[in-house]
Amino acid sequence: MSRYYYYLIFINMVANIIASVPSILYQSHKEGSVSSMILGLVAGTILVTIYTRFFNAYPGMTLPDLLEKTTAKWFYKPFVLFLAFMWFIAGLITLATYTFLLIRFVTPEMPIIQVSLAIILYVIFGCLMRTERVLYTIELILLVTLPLILFIFYKTYSSDSLEWDFVKEAALYVNQLPNLSSFSASFFLFLGVVNLFMFNRFFTMKQNFKWKHVAIIAIISTLNLFTTYFIPIGYNGFENIDELVYPWISTSDSIRMEYFMIERVLFVFLLFYLGIAFVSIMIHWHVAIEFLKFVFDFEKIKFKGFKIGKFIPIPFFIGASLLTVVKLNEYQLFRFSSIFYNLLIFFFPSMIILFFFIKRSMKNAKQAKQN
Repeated sequence: MSRYYYYLIFINMVANIIASVPSILYQSHKEGSVSSMILGLVAGTILVTIYTRFFNAYPGMTLPDLLEKTTAKWFYKPFVLFLAFMWFIAGLITLATYTFLLIRFVTPEMPIIQVSLAIILYVIFGCLMRTERVLYTIELILLVTLPLILFIFYKTYSSDSLEWDFVKEAALYVNQLPNLSSFSASFFLFLGVVNLFMFNRFFTMKQNFKWKHVAIIAIISTLNLFTTYFIPIGYNGFENIDELVYPWISTSDSIRMEYFMIERVLFVFLLFYLGIAFVSIMIHWHVAIEFLKFVFDFEKIKFKGFKIGKFIPIPFFIGASLLTVVKLNEYQLFRFSSIFYNLLIFFFPSMIILFFFIKRSMKNAKQAKQN
């Protein structure tokens, strides 16, 4: 498989380590979070396999392209518009989360609108690029940020402050029945694969996707989910872990770099994770804009020979984002994120039914053409 395929999956997993996912898991840390994560790992791996095999059968074709060929216009236009709204919301959740983080820990004196607007302007510039350039930007940012993030993870595992007895205590609750919110949060980590809805246009050649690639994804996701859930417990204890708003912030602030220019890991962790957040929002909003371009034919809108259609959604993105970060507080954002994740666990598995319909229609069309 192409390395860019793994980027789409990996970015979604890593970006949510310090977002809403850990907090949702800890709300049910005694009521089924561990079993929910196990179930989420299995369900997520299956979903990744099915989605990847489906799009691998149609190299270079996006989901809107396939819908246009196999469904009626009254269906695929509203459906793609709904998808655009979902992808915008996914990026908006990440934007609001990191805006609150920066206000709380890095720039408490700056107005929240100014902080969020600074992030939005950089993201908008990135998501308006062509799909291949978005992928190249992802690779560049990962080359810069990933080594240090991996080093920070190494420090968390090797630190004497990590109490494995707390981790063992948390693991004992594996016998509790799965919890819906915890399952949806675990499942969300795998949904980077759904960006193939639009990014599949980049993969113009059929990829070599075998069981070893599934195993690689399963191993990486297991390590990621284990780190996301158990490491903050090892540093902060098990009993009151649900009272922490940002568990990974407290965890990173417990780590010191004795022989480094910056002693507190917290500031390095936040700034480099801001790069990951930027990439995550850029991916979601790029897909959202591409969906909107398909629905409204923005490419046909010109002014003095210049295509200006793709800029039309930008004021709406900016206005909705600023209104969200001003009106919502951290608790409301947490509740909204949990509800959104719960909806996704029903929506994306049900998409498999649509895939079967598309596959059958494409097969029938191919046979009719041959006859």
